Amino acid sequence: MTQLSAPYVTIEKAAEITGYTKRAIEAKIERGVWLEGDVWVHAPDGRRLISLRGYERWVERGRP
Repeated sequence: MTQLSAPYVTIEKAAEITGYTKRAIEAKIERGVWLEGDVWVHAPDGRRLISLRGYERWVERGRP
């Protein structure tokens, strides 16, 4: 597993890190491919933040 510097990042930063576009990430959230509390969370200010650990688990599971 990779060493993570921040457990949660913005969608824009997640796009840089993962190679998925911002639009692709938002689509995965909207379609329920990435579940709230698993791969993403709402920050106290209402923004969506991506859990890099959750993203890694999703990739390692190998399911859409």
